[in-house]
Amino acid sequence: MEEFLLFALVGFLAQSVDGALGMAYGVISSTTLLAFGVSPAHASAAVHSAELFTTAASGSAHLYHRNIDWKLFWRLAPFGILGGSLGAYVLTSVDASAMKPVVTTYLALVGAWLILRSFRAIPSKPVPNLVVAPLGAVGGFLDAAGGGGWGPIVTTGLLGAGGAPRYVIGTVNASEFLITLSVSLTFLIAILTGHWEDVGDLTQNLSAIAGLIVGGVLAAPLAGSVVKRMPATILLRLVGTLIMLLAGWQSAQYLGWA
Repeated sequence: MEEFLLFALVGFLAQSVDGALGMAYGVISSTTLLAFGVSPAHASAAVHSAELFTTAASGSAHLYHRNIDWKLFWRLAPFGILGGSLGAYVLTSVDASAMKPVVTTYLALVGAWLILRSFRAIPSKPVPNLVVAPLGAVGGFLDAAGGGGWGPIVTTGLLGAGGAPRYVIGTVNASEFLITLSVSLTFLIAILTGHWEDVGDLTQNLSAIAGLIVGGVLAAPLAGSVVKRMPATILLRLVGTLIMLLAGWQSAQYLGWA
């Protein structure tokens, strides 16, 4: 029961941040699971199982508040699905941690750029297709392989390319459900076909998964309203600050300082 309540709190806090700023549920939840000794592959599978419920709730909240750019959604989601499926396949086959320094550097640079950009006039223009497709594919891949990454990669990338903060955050949250579904199905196929030899006993994490689901679903409705009402400059500064903190934390972990 204590584990369930702990992860319910983690899920609530993580989803509150994720729904409002378009990132961090997967990263926060995965980091907490890893701290409890769960393997990277099991942590990713557990988080994506929980996200099937939290992303559906979050996407519904953003849909209700009309925070979704449907043209961007349909340009982004297919590439995220492809990248996520490939990332889940790779995670059950090899160690994908070698990419962490590159991703961390990218996030730190984009986070700094967003903070600087918040002090200038904020444009609201369609994001070019040349940006959307690779962001979706890379974000989906890293989300599955790293247990979190869809929001940090895609949200920051789209905002950096000039997307309107409210609609970028709403669209990224809504499309995340489809990416999560594809990743979860890939994990399931890997288990059923025997491709994932180190699957172990995933049922040991059921209490943590249930806590993440309950906490995340309770927090999801709040974020849609926050994004709708918060000024774009504040959203950019919060996203930029959060992404730089996440990059710093990941760097410390990689170097063995945390």
